[in-house]
Amino acid sequence: MIDKKWIGYTGPEVSFDIERGRLKFFAQAIGESNPIYLDQKAAQAAGYRDLPVPPTFLLAADLDSNELFSTLAKMGVSLGKILHGEQGYTYHQPVCAGETVTVCSRISDIYDKKGGALEFIVRDSSVTNASGELAAEFRSVIVVRN
Repeated sequence: MIDKKWIGYTGPEVSFDIERGRLKFFAQAIGESNPIYLDQKAAQAAGYRDLPVPPTFLLAADLDSNELFSTLAKMGVSLGKILHGEQGYTYHQPVCAGETVTVCSRISDIYDKKGGALEFIVRDSSVTNASGELAAEFRSVIVVRN
């Protein structure tokens, strides 16, 4: 069983640049066809400063930092036993190419189901822009198979 002492654990902040090429690649990889995610002029015509991030991009970029995997290792959770449970996003303002954002994540809950056969780790993350303004929040749930 995962020790509930990890509830409230906040990992280190992770900053990364939102690169236009990476956004286009990500949009193509997920099958996004809306031109605002692929063409800078279309994005600007729609009122964005530059290409906006596709809705699920921030979690993928956060995963690149390995902060989640480092935290799971500290918790004693084997990566071979995890599944992606769910994710959800709240955007407070557009996040676009050319920006630098900082992600801070916190374990907000740990619970189990099926008599402990499945454990769930709830991770809440906030994304701030270079001015320190809250740009987005996302929640992810990791399922651990025991």
